[in-house]
Amino acid sequence: MNKLGGSGGERRFSFFGVRKKNIESGIQDEYQLLTVRQLMIRKFLRNRMALLSFIALVIIYLVTLFAGFFAPYTARDADSKLTYSPPMTIRLQDPETGHFHLPFFYPLRGKRNMETFQLEYVEEREKRIPIQFFVKGEPYKALGIIAWDVHLFGSSDPEERLHIMGSDVRGRDLFSRIIYGGQVSLSVGIFGVLITIAVGSVIGTLSGYYGGVFDNVVQRVIETLRSFPQLPLWMALAAAIPPQWPPEWVYAGIVVVLAFINWTGLSREVRGLVLSLKERDYVHAAEASGASTARIVRKHLIPNMASHIIVTATLAVPVTILGESALSFLGIGVRPPMVSWGLLLNDAIKIQNIVLYPWTLFPGLFILVAVIAYNFLGDGLRDMVDPFSR
Repeated sequence: MNKLGGSGGERRFSFFGVRKKNIESGIQDEYQLLTVRQLMIRKFLRNRMALLSFIALVIIYLVTLFAGFFAPYTARDADSKLTYSPPMTIRLQDPETGHFHLPFFYPLRGKRNMETFQLEYVEEREKRIPIQFFVKGEPYKALGIIAWDVHLFGSSDPEERLHIMGSDVRGRDLFSRIIYGGQVSLSVGIFGVLITIAVGSVIGTLSGYYGGVFDNVVQRVIETLRSFPQLPLWMALAAAIPPQWPPEWVYAGIVVVLAFINWTGLSREVRGLVLSLKERDYVHAAEASGASTARIVRKHLIPNMASHIIVTATLAVPVTILGESALSFLGIGVRPPMVSWGLLLNDAIKIQNIVLYPWTLFPGLFILVAVIAYNFLGDGLRDMVDPFSR
């Protein structure tokens, strides 16, 4: 039998566990004792779709947060000469000579078709416009505070506009409007879910802990709200917002409307968890020691429900985003001059517009990516909170 540190074998002890190395046989075994938090992080990192979704959401939120920098134009900057212009092609090679250049584009020139009376755009190949990075353009306020005029990319010729995703009916750059619209659509999801968590968690906790008449009244109210179809109820409440309200108030009203419907599901889930947790020994011990209800809820119930609430909230964000997009698409959501993804999709409400201007569907692609990313992230978080499952 070898002694610790002997020549025949060696045992090494680390902070996280025990590591055993057999030098003579050349076989190495490693044993590592991980904490629950380390197991949760490792399980999340092994879920590739959840990890990729998290990275995608971080990128999307950073781009929308610094929209003025990433967007080549402001949301209201328009050019009447390029109404409904198609996406411009970014080129590296001259199609005529075959020579390679730095990124450039050819400006579009519109011509009225006398048979269909539609504007048809063709590239002006005689004029090559280089694309510049960190170019000065329309002034904006970074984070709403810092005045700046530098954009990530743009046209080297101020007279020739660059529309990488086309333009809308007024000649406004669709890519820039999508980035600015993300500020509204994504923030509605975050603020709406924060209200949902606050209301649903508190009411669900009190309902499950106290029970009795209070619980019966709360559950009947929840059943009444959930008995209505969700979208018509959203529409009815959104239509009740006074039309004379300024856009900022309408935005706040839409957030409250969406949260008013979504809190019921979280409240019922929290109530079920509280009914189980309040029978645990540590809760009975806290009650026997004279702890107040607020302390029991704060110290014993909420910490044990936090992981479930976070997962449920993550899965509720895409529902809120879809709700805002649906209301804005139908014209009863946020109103101009504010911009949202649903409001941008309103341009594609007619089949004729979809056929003639298919690039107006680009905002729907961003909604799809954000919703799918949140769903994958929620699934990953749900698996992460149970690190011992397979």
